Amino acid sequence: MIHPVPPDPVSNCPRTVDVLLPVALDKAYSYAVPEGMALDAGDVVRVPLGKRETVGVVWTAHAEAGEGAGGLKRVIGRIDVPPYSERMRAFIDWIAWYTLAPRGLAMRLALRVPEGGGEDNARLLEPPRIGVRRAGDSPARMTPARARVLAAAMNGHVFLKRDLAREAGVSTTVIDGLIDEGTLETVPLPPMPVVLPPDPDFARAKLSDVQRAAAEALRAAVREAAFSVTLVEGVTGSGKTEVYFEAVAEALRAGRQALILMPEIALTSQFLARFEARFGAKPAEWHSGVTGRKRARIHAGTADGTVRVVAGARSALFMPFRDLALIVVDEEHEGAYKQDDGVIYHARDMAVVRGRFEQASVVLASATPSIESKVNADRGRYRHLLLPERFGGRTLPEIRAVDLRRHPAERGRWISPPLVVAVNETLEAGEQALLFLNRRGYAPLTLCRHCGHRFQCPNCSAWLVDHRFRRALVCHHCGHVERRPDVCPACGEADTLAACGPGVERLAEEVAEVFPDRRAIVLSSDSPGGAERIRAELQAVADGEVDIVIGTQLVAKGHNFPGLTLVGVIDADVGLANGDPRASERTFQLMQQVTGRAGRGDRPGRALIQTMQPDHPVLRAILSGDVARFYAEEIAVREEAGLPPFGRLAGIIVSGPDRAEAENYARALARMAQAPAHVVVLGPAEAPLAMIRGRYRFRLLVRTARTVDLQAYLRDWLERAPRHPAKLRVAVDVDPYSFM
Repeated sequence: MIHPVPPDPVSNCPRTVDVLLPVALDKAYSYAVPEGMALDAGDVVRVPLGKRETVGVVWTAHAEAGEGAGGLKRVIGRIDVPPYSERMRAFIDWIAWYTLAPRGLAMRLALRVPEGGGEDNARLLEPPRIGVRRAGDSPARMTPARARVLAAAMNGHVFLKRDLAREAGVSTTVIDGLIDEGTLETVPLPPMPVVLPPDPDFARAKLSDVQRAAAEALRAAVREAAFSVTLVEGVTGSGKTEVYFEAVAEALRAGRQALILMPEIALTSQFLARFEARFGAKPAEWHSGVTGRKRARIHAGTADGTVRVVAGARSALFMPFRDLALIVVDEEHEGAYKQDDGVIYHARDMAVVRGRFEQASVVLASATPSIESKVNADRGRYRHLLLPERFGGRTLPEIRAVDLRRHPAERGRWISPPLVVAVNETLEAGEQALLFLNRRGYAPLTLCRHCGHRFQCPNCSAWLVDHRFRRALVCHHCGHVERRPDVCPACGEADTLAACGPGVERLAEEVAEVFPDRRAIVLSSDSPGGAERIRAELQAVADGEVDIVIGTQLVAKGHNFPGLTLVGVIDADVGLANGDPRASERTFQLMQQVTGRAGRGDRPGRALIQTMQPDHPVLRAILSGDVARFYAEEIAVREEAGLPPFGRLAGIIVSGPDRAEAENYARALARMAQAPAHVVVLGPAEAPLAMIRGRYRFRLLVRTARTVDLQAYLRDWLERAPRHPAKLRVAVDVDPYSFM
């Protein structure tokens, strides 16, 4: 609710506050504080902005008013939510400095107060819980239904109305009648907790000697109550989750809070079940699927300390924890931690920064660490814990290549004969197989065999993807959807449209033909039914209700399928066929993760990787199991080229609805670069995806030595740049992960 200001005469010299507003501005606005209102830095307030009102955060409070303060607009009221701590405000300021985003937009990442103010807040509050219990004499008119109610309530316990009605087998109107007659009375009940408190000693895990040593190191880091970063590197199935659970338990024993970041929290039902089995209660979830009242209560609970553990997507990093002791970044290598819109940041890197401000222990966990984390660990900046073996003595899967030049699939098919044989052997043994193809939909391109017409998105420079399940052509960049026609729109010929290349839906057709009596399922992030359906389908796979899983990278994200013993990678060359400097790293991580799904139960696993280039260094490393060699070679290449983490990169993307206007401004921007020593400015050049959502895109790339103050150089450059037309946007991406 808003605490309104009582009427009072305007002082000649009121105190003032600087309020940061959630808009694309870098400065805070000054407002006068009316008499009778006490405000301090971090308070959330409602203030006038132009002809409207908005919510902001007091960034600085001034005991004395400056010159001209008498003409300032006045704060309308303080909103009754926990204030933002000095640590949180410093973290937001740091993000704005590092990413070159306006401070107002950085603050908006953390602001969770509805724009409607007190009325909207009231709608988000948990409705009062009212119980009923026996209070007076029996009613004058007794019926069988009333008798059953009184019998159920005779012990004097307090019931929710619906629970008492269910117990007695009556409608709630019978309960209401007994309340009206005074036989029952209503009793206010405390609100249900948004999550139950986790118990650090509920069910201690049985750890191996290696796990136990790693867990103790993490517990000791939490006990230090000081900033530290630890990389937990363990092969797939080594029990990294159980190890960092012990660090969570240590934070709980100290009465403090923990945050677990996950790349796709909405799809991690297995993780939530494992957490509940260890701690007796689930953590609070924070992701786009949690909305409304529950979201508001979780946010408030982190601020007052009643919510002890949050498991969430990258946005959970900006929650107002009261006493944060531990931040875990699970699958720290995942690209999903990078946000590419608005404030452009990488949640793994920002988690380290928040840990420093909070004096918290940070744990980065992965079977395939990012090159940045690996280098930081190798050079002593991060502590490094290794889990080199699978838990319980299980072996890593045997991995072999299928050279498609020697063993091609049949014409019009994509599963090679050796893989068909392996799948049949697996199914006959009563085990499960996974066929992995990192392409959604039916086919990545549809063209006309008669005239060569290709279906392209009208808003993007990208081909439309054929989705047979939806009977539509879809753009994976802007979401444009159109019906798949029966005739070519260019030449009018019928029966000439051909699907080029496979997606998982097309692979599912082939599986139905080759293995007709087997239960198969397609797991893809754009499957109909959303996250809840995907959760149910993942559980069905884990329960052994499916024989063949056909999946995209969704299936490579830490899932545990005990009956899965065979992984077949349909096309390992997809990620290697581009000029992205991170292509080798990404492909290696993806292949390691997906092949690591095999053999996690009691039976050994194996993986077959179909490829046209089995001698590629990435595939050689995967096939040999020589992970250390891959990292050593990739790190050496990065260091020689001066690429991150040995140098620094920043991308500047100029976009607009008019191609010539966007290109001309990008060239004008380049002319103002004035690059000093150890700074190289490349471009502008048309982005590989030259148009997205109707906006033409030109990129400049800045490469510097690590000793250069990149942010200072970029700020100076952009301040000297000519003012760009209103229709153009200039976005800065410090430490880019995508070059598209």
